[in-house]
Amino acid sequence: MRTIKIDSLDTIRQAAHEFISGMDDRTVFAFHGHMGAGKTTFIKAICEELGVEDVINSPTFAIINEYRSDETGELIYHFDFYRINKLSEAEDIGTEDYFYSGALCFIEWPEKIEELLPGDVVNVTISEEPDGSRSVVVE
Repeated sequence: MRTIKIDSLDTIRQAAHEFISGMDDRTVFAFHGHMGAGKTTFIKAICEELGVEDVINSPTFAIINEYRSDETGELIYHFDFYRINKLSEAEDIGTEDYFYSGALCFIEWPEKIEELLPGDVVNVTISEEPDGSRSVVVE
């Protein structure tokens, strides 16, 4: 387990770089945290550090956004399961195919689809601290 500190938006790219350096060969990352904790903002910073130049935003309504790194050509999938009400809704869009594709998968609200997550998923918890900074715990 390791903790990455995000002092402010000014240091988020540095924190994203630190996160990426510890990803190893893992591809599926489940981001936990309260509404407003900064999950989407941190995932956006990670994608930017990975070379994505497209507009990056939350897939709240689309459920999934697909990005490609302009540097490496690597595919990145960003999921937001907040609006999922039944597991079958996630199954119907083929989430398991994405999770086992070898592409990077960043998942918001993973607790909604926990049964579908691969066994080697990396859990990432983002918490807001009293001073407004964020702590990112990677397990």
